Amino acid sequence: MRPEMIRRVAVRDLLSTLRDTRTLLGTLLIPLVLIPLLMLGLPLLMSEFIGGQVQERQQVGVIGTLPPALERQLEDGGTSVTDGTGVDLVPLNYQTPEAARSAVQSEQVDAVIRVVEPLPDAASGETATPARLEVYAKLNSLAAQTGALGKVESAVDEYNQALAARRLEAAGLSEADLSPITLDPQEAATAQEAGSGQLAFLIPLLMMNFILSGAMATALDSTAGEKERGTLESLLVSPVARSEVVAGKLLATTITALAAAAASVLGLLGTGLIAGLVLVSGGMDAEISQAFGGQLTLGGGSVLGLALSALGAALLISAVLIALSIYARSYKEAQTYVTPLSLLIVVPALFLQFSDGFDTAFYGVPLFGSMLSVMDAVTGTLQWPQLWLSLGANLLLTAVLGAVALRSFGREEVIFRN
Repeated sequence: MRPEMIRRVAVRDLLSTLRDTRTLLGTLLIPLVLIPLLMLGLPLLMSEFIGGQVQERQQVGVIGTLPPALERQLEDGGTSVTDGTGVDLVPLNYQTPEAARSAVQSEQVDAVIRVVEPLPDAASGETATPARLEVYAKLNSLAAQTGALGKVESAVDEYNQALAARRLEAAGLSEADLSPITLDPQEAATAQEAGSGQLAFLIPLLMMNFILSGAMATALDSTAGEKERGTLESLLVSPVARSEVVAGKLLATTITALAAAAASVLGLLGTGLIAGLVLVSGGMDAEISQAFGGQLTLGGGSVLGLALSALGAALLISAVLIALSIYARSYKEAQTYVTPLSLLIVVPALFLQFSDGFDTAFYGVPLFGSMLSVMDAVTGTLQWPQLWLSLGANLLLTAVLGAVALRSFGREEVIFRN
């Protein structure tokens, strides 16, 4: 193959891609904007939402009689969760559980407390058997968990602790007697691994999706798009070998995919810088930020690992797209062929949260190995032999798919299928 001819074919396809402004925005601008928004905007939004629920006073219905001390605890708020903001207690006349559920479902109140058995009073000091207190709320609702339900649970826990302390004191014991051993967890992860956050597995998912979207713009246009416009025939009758055509289109597609990958890496680095500024100014809770990878920092080795992983993934995804889209009769039909490819990224990415349990053999799985390498680069646990294994697996499958695409470009029933 002649490198000059490959370059000309690649430049030709790249120029066609660059003429589409929407493609440029989707390939370069969206990763730069979307990644910081997802990694920082979502934690800020959640922090604001949770803080609003904590500060707001919810309406909690009461069926039965609560001890005065527990009522005060509910109205004042538990110290561990609610930060001094409690709930407004609303006495309810009905008694049945169905009516309590209906009151919550109709949003008459945010939760309902139903006293099933008489509750012990802290003032009496009696040692009654444990009493049951029912709480009706929308248990799967984040608003309930951080609002009415969370406040009720916090107040009841503190009330229980007060009762237990009095009973221990009456028996001549202290709370320390119930816990002879205390557990003090210590951080053993590196600073980069801890700063990557609990949701760091989303980073490979985002990067691979951006690589896919960037490669689709050029791959579909240079194959099915050219067939639809009737320009592919003129290229194939020119003095250019079929292998050079395939290599040029693969090169052009890989370049756009790598541009999207570079934009996603810049977005990740920008996320770390912005997070540092926001945390310094006090605009984000540190624990929420860390959960989303808001304190992410990347060293030189990690950036190089990300680049190599992105290169291998871009080549493989580009080869898959070209091999599939050349069979399509039109651009629209090609889109239906390649759309399910996103599932090949999303489904394996869900298992990345258990990446500590994968051994070296999994790095030899094409594309998934690149995701694992990206995850390792983000968390600072990158091992170069595993990276080379993932890169080699991608290159091997890329060569196979390139041969499949070359055969398709040499078959008239495929080229003239439209």
